[in-house]
Amino acid sequence: MTTLAKPRGRVLLLFSVFVVAACGLAYELVAGTLSSYLLGDATTQFSLTIGVFLCAMGAGSWLARFVKSDLLVRFVELEVAVGVLGGASSIALFAVSAWAEPTFPVFFYLLLSVLGAFVGVEVPLIVRIVKHEGGFSEALSDVLALDYLGALGGSILFPLFVLPVLGLSRAAVVFGLLNLGVAALALPLVEAKARRRLGVLVGVGVMSLAALLLVSPRLVGFLEDALYEDHLIYAKSTRYQRIVVTRWHDDLRLYLDGHLQFSSIDEARYHEALVVPAMEAAVHPRSVLVLGGGDGLAVREILKYPMVEKILLVDLDPDMTELGRTRRDFVRLNEGSLASPKVSIVNADAMQHLREDDAFYDVILVDLPDPDSEVLAKLYSTAFYALAEKRLALHGVLVTQATSPFYSREAFWSIVRTLQAAVPAGLPGVLHVAAYHESVPSFGEWGFALASHDTLDTKALAPHVPTRYLTPETLQAMFVFGKDMTAPAAVRINRLDDPVLFRYHRDGWRQFNE
Repeated sequence: MTTLAKPRGRVLLLFSVFVVAACGLAYELVAGTLSSYLLGDATTQFSLTIGVFLCAMGAGSWLARFVKSDLLVRFVELEVAVGVLGGASSIALFAVSAWAEPTFPVFFYLLLSVLGAFVGVEVPLIVRIVKHEGGFSEALSDVLALDYLGALGGSILFPLFVLPVLGLSRAAVVFGLLNLGVAALALPLVEAKARRRLGVLVGVGVMSLAALLLVSPRLVGFLEDALYEDHLIYAKSTRYQRIVVTRWHDDLRLYLDGHLQFSSIDEARYHEALVVPAMEAAVHPRSVLVLGGGDGLAVREILKYPMVEKILLVDLDPDMTELGRTRRDFVRLNEGSLASPKVSIVNADAMQHLREDDAFYDVILVDLPDPDSEVLAKLYSTAFYALAEKRLALHGVLVTQATSPFYSREAFWSIVRTLQAAVPAGLPGVLHVAAYHESVPSFGEWGFALASHDTLDTKALAPHVPTRYLTPETLQAMFVFGKDMTAPAAVRINRLDDPVLFRYHRDGWRQFNE
């Protein structure tokens, strides 16, 4: 049985508990973020990731009973295994998704299970090593306290520092190096006859991960090139999402968490359809609130109206608005809209901003990501639209993108009916809602919903600003639906406590993607 020669060894191992706990949580967060990025549906993927990882940790804790001797040696070996496997995990997942995409779910959960089992062995092993200095109860309480504190440290560091500064691939490698650092710190506590072999093992692990740290940005770029049809020209993991920009000849494309946001070839169809009907329907569109749209393309269309005096753009991710404001190809495409003196930018959650805002707007334009998770579905709920309705000025108009009425018909009409229900029965006022759609080659048939306290005379709408696509005739045609896109007999309203919209959206797109 291994014992610690000095109290210093006990302190060193207890410090190691804090580090390995932070590392274990970081691997879990990296895996959850990557799976939501590559597989979509962040809520489901994080839930499954946490469940599988914790279950595997439980299995590892049970397996720790079979480690009978040379506990410090086994601990160093374990830290090397966890460090190398965890450090290389994100690169391995990117590689499998790029080159063997059909096998990705199996590989992902297998890797998660093995890594979780290794992490699960750590705490029981350290408790058994430390208990010889102060008894089992004291050892258990000390180890568990530091384990929980380490998990807290990892949960704070990951979103605030690690992910935005290092990115997913390098974050995993850095935490892997921390595990190897723990192994190196434990080496002096190991008996001399095993120390040399373990030192070589730690050294090889450190050199391998250090090399991976140096090449990981280029390697991930190469692997992401394989994921996308076009050349990757920009990629960054922010606190909120993975931003990827690709180019092929004159086609600039933006992807957020793997989902296409626009193609420069046909984005005018989408943005003119989003902006022009609302601006034309508003009586005096002087003040405009834009929720989402950090690329500046919707703002470009709004600025075509000379009567507009101020535009407030609210987008969660400062990296996205900075991209739209300063990156040359974006500025060329959005015509420098985000640098206009009429435009103010606030980086905040759209729903939280609506709660805190006390201004009124002639036009509110909602250009937010599709409701492909329960988290995003809140931005299409009765609560969200009720907050937006309260910020509409007299004769004001609200417009929202509303996913595809062809690929996800139930989701589209659920948004329309949710918007209609934004003013509860018995309260003054009512929202008149007009649904419409447009064909955008990059997306397919795409839907929108227009709302106002005034009756909407859609037949009177016509573009009075320069456009690339819209004409009076095409604008009128947008309000006509074919039989395969008309409203289903029964579609439920989307509420915060019942995000049915997410399920409509998932099921609708699934039948075309599988």
